[in-house]
Amino acid sequence: MNVLVTIAEFLVNEFLSVPAYLIGIITAIGLIALRKSVGQVAGGALKAVLGFLLIGAGATLVTASLAPLGIMIQGALGAQGVVPTNEAIAGIAQEQFGAQVAWLMILGFVVAILLARFTPLRYVFLTGHHLLFMATLITVVMASAGMPTVVVVVLGAVLLGVLMVSLPALAQPWTRRITGDDSIAIGHFGTAGYIAAGAVGRLVDPQGRSRSTEDLKVPESLRFLRDSMVATALSMVLMYLVVAVVYLVRAGQATAFDAFEGGASDVGNYLMQSVTQGLQFGIAVAVILFGVRTILGELVPAFQGIAAKVVPGAIPALDAPIVFPYAQNAVLIGFLSSFAGGLIGLLVLGVWLGPVLGLALILPGLVPHFFTGGAAGVYGNATGGRRGAVAGGFVNGLLVTFLPALLLKVLGSFGSANTTFGDTDFGWFGILIGYSARTGVLPGIVLLVVVAAVLLGGAILMQRRVVDAGWDPSPARTAVGASATPSGDPAAAPQRTAPGAGSYPRVAPPVGAPTPPPPPAD
Repeated sequence: MNVLVTIAEFLVNEFLSVPAYLIGIITAIGLIALRKSVGQVAGGALKAVLGFLLIGAGATLVTASLAPLGIMIQGALGAQGVVPTNEAIAGIAQEQFGAQVAWLMILGFVVAILLARFTPLRYVFLTGHHLLFMATLITVVMASAGMPTVVVVVLGAVLLGVLMVSLPALAQPWTRRITGDDSIAIGHFGTAGYIAAGAVGRLVDPQGRSRSTEDLKVPESLRFLRDSMVATALSMVLMYLVVAVVYLVRAGQATAFDAFEGGASDVGNYLMQSVTQGLQFGIAVAVILFGVRTILGELVPAFQGIAAKVVPGAIPALDAPIVFPYAQNAVLIGFLSSFAGGLIGLLVLGVWLGPVLGLALILPGLVPHFFTGGAAGVYGNATGGRRGAVAGGFVNGLLVTFLPALLLKVLGSFGSANTTFGDTDFGWFGILIGYSARTGVLPGIVLLVVVAAVLLGGAILMQRRVVDAGWDPSPARTAVGASATPSGDPAAAPQRTAPGAGSYPRVAPPVGAPTPPPPPAD
């Protein structure tokens, strides 16, 4: 009997409680269900384990590279400075909550599949890294509020599953305005920013007179910013240098040089150490991203195969870049406008909201502003042309500045980690469930169930009354959108019909752009 107990304890403590091994086991189960060969199952499971270990290694590098920056910002600006990076905060949280995050993520996917099967919300969320990030956020917020582990995992999985099917539905009218039909949906936790961008685009161009961004010619010299590792490293190097110079002027050489481990020998060495730390942050995020992609390369196909069998007629909800080919100039315009919004938001935090509410300074990073701002530009362009792309990106930039600042209040000990979650849905949803959970265990459970029910009910209502009815968020742009083609020929814009809707002109991708996924077969 003791042998059986020892074996059980070993399995629970050394396998099921270790996130890397747990992910490997789940991946193996999914691949077995898809009837993969023994070699494919073993190789896939091992790659998933290695990917999770890579996330931990990257998190260590992130923590090391952010430590001097935190000291400099505190000394230079007199306030905590935070760089929103989903990969960084998720990697740091794995050490403390890794097992809970893994279980919550897996159960959340199961909940989402069941909801997609038995409700009108037939969206299958396939952006795996955002699934991991949101599972981490929910775990951190609920655990920091004192919720028991069982409640965190079970109720957190319900919340995650509801988000996975609800948010694509809420954004679908605007997504369909971009793509022309319901063959794909947006599956990215920046949805609030995209809806806001689409709504603002309609407001700034109600008559549909602003021309599409695709009539513009964007310099090729700016397109290197699409490489996430380059963009991350560049943004961090610039940020490090600016803060380092300010800190050096305010604190003096003796104090400033001590910001780095081992100190700096002179001003030149001090500045070059700043450059190096910025580059190391880019490397750290690249390591985490590689780890995430390694996991998802094995885990998502298994999930997708299972979903295809369980949810007939499923609509894939995909990552934000899925809309980039439809309006690539809008991507760059939205990114630049979002970054400008981040700078304005930083100024407002530093001068007004920060001192009044005790909020940290949210430093704009190129990566979150590029991906969410770029997608916001596409959504804004679809409803408001060039004006919409600029205004939509700018509003997104404000949201990804103010929401992370408010979110830090409910992250517990992770609120001082010098990094946080960056995209809009992490902000508003984390704040909502964070303050709900802080009311106590029983009241918190009740409030969180209400949050899930209201969100799910609202999404179902949106699907039935708005999406299925074929509502067009920008009817005045129907004729304008048809002319937004590389050749300028309105007849060149393909017309695709959405189920239950009229014909929607689609903004054609530029020459050489990647081809969006085809509509699923009936």
